[in-house]
Amino acid sequence: MAFKARYLGGAVLVIAGVAALGGMVMLLWNAVVPVALPDARTLDYPHALGLLVLCRILFGGFRGHGGWRGHRGRWARWEAMSEEERAQFRLGRRGRCGRPDPGAPAGTEAR
Repeated sequence: MAFKARYLGGAVLVIAGVAALGGMVMLLWNAVVPVALPDARTLDYPHALGLLVLCRILFGGFRGHGGWRGHRGRWARWEAMSEEERAQFRLGRRGRCGRPDPGAPAGTEAR
């Protein structure tokens, strides 16, 4: 029974979160867009939810595929490297995109 209550509580939180995000989209749109673009109309709540779903479809997600979640492992690997390994890593990155490596010693140039 606790299992069902936990998932029911999670579903309620998701619905409340989507409702709150829809309200925030509506308030922000109505505060910014009609002032910035004089011909733009205000947005009602159902259209704000539709805009939120459209942005989800076009630009990705609200969680999971972005942010800093995956970068923790990379930082841990950097912290675990010795100074020699870090220097070797910097040498391998030097000159990418036509920019010099900021960690490279002075006087070295990109190849």
